[in-house]
Amino acid sequence: MIRHPLAIILSVAMLLACFIPAAAQVQSSLRFNPEGKLKIVQFTDIHYKHGKKASRAATEMMDEVLDAENPDFVIITGDLVYADGVAEALTELTEPITRRGLPWAMVFGNHDEQFDMTLPQMYDALQVMPGCIMPPRPMGVDSPDYVIDLLGSDGSERPVGAFYCLDSHSGARVPGIGKYAWFTYDQIGWYRAQSASRTEAAGAPLPSLMFMHIPLQEYAAAQGDTRNFLLGTKGEEICCQAANSGMFASIKEMGDVFGVFCGHDHDNDFATQFAGVLLAYGRYSGGKTVYNHLGKNGARVIVLYEGEPRLDTWLRLRGGDVINSMQFPVHKKK
Repeated sequence: MIRHPLAIILSVAMLLACFIPAAAQVQSSLRFNPEGKLKIVQFTDIHYKHGKKASRAATEMMDEVLDAENPDFVIITGDLVYADGVAEALTELTEPITRRGLPWAMVFGNHDEQFDMTLPQMYDALQVMPGCIMPPRPMGVDSPDYVIDLLGSDGSERPVGAFYCLDSHSGARVPGIGKYAWFTYDQIGWYRAQSASRTEAAGAPLPSLMFMHIPLQEYAAAQGDTRNFLLGTKGEEICCQAANSGMFASIKEMGDVFGVFCGHDHDNDFATQFAGVLLAYGRYSGGKTVYNHLGKNGARVIVLYEGEPRLDTWLRLRGGDVINSMQFPVHKKK
C-alpha cells in the first residue's frame, strides 16, 4: 500500500510528540478582531546598548509606532542587544511594549548570544515578561522554535492560521561553508510536522506567516529576477546562508506559509516575492549603535485577513512617515 506523504508526516509527528517535553507542546495563540483582521508590528535589529544614549532612538521610535498603529501583536526579529548589560537592556528595550500590555514575542539574531547572558537565560527572562506569549523553553533546548496559533473572530478555539517563529542561529556550524548557519533538518522536520497536523485538523493548509532573523537564500534569488517586483531599498548584499537546507522548498510543499519576514541586513527594507511567497525585510529599528544608511529607523506593519492568504504591509518611520505600502498578492492591472 502506498501511503500519502501527508499521512507519513503526521505519523512521524505523532511519534516525535511522544519524546518532546511537555513544555515544548504548550501552545500560544492570538485572535482576529471582529472585523477579521490582525495587525502586527515587526521591530528588528534594535541592537540595544544599556547605558548608551544612542539606544534611546530605538525606544522613542517604538513608542511612536505603537501609538500610531495600535497593533494586536508585536514581533522582534532578532539582534535585540549589542553590549554587556543584557539583563538591563532586555527590560528597557521591551518597555514600550510591556507598558502598553500588548502581546509580543521574539526570535534571536546572530549577535544576541555574544554578551553577558546565554540564549537560554535570555529566553527565560523574556518569556516571563508581561505580554510575552512565547511558550516556556523545553529542557535542554537553548532557543526553541515555536508556533503561535491564530484563532478566528467567531470566538472558537479552532486555529485559522499560524505564525512560525524560528531561530536562524549565527555562524556556520560546518567550516568552509560561508559565514552563517542554515536551518537544520530537525527544524525543517519540526515545521513540516506542525504544518501537517494543522492542515489535517482544518482540512486544508492554514494561511500562515514565518518569522526569522537571517534571510533565506531565496531572498537573493527573488531580488535578482527582473520579472519580480521589488518595493523598498536594497542597500547592501543579502547576507544569507551559503548552504540551502530546503526550508523554502518545504514552505512550498506544505502550502501554508505565504509570507516570510526577516531582519539582519540593516540597509535592506524591501519586499519582493519568490514562487508566490512574499519575502520581506523589516525596517532597521535601532539607534546609532551599529551601521544604518537607510536614514530614519522604523518598523514594518502587517495586516492579515482572516481565512485568506492576503495581507497589507507598509513601513512606518520615526517621525511619522509611512512608506512602501502594498497589498499581497499583488494584482496586476489588465
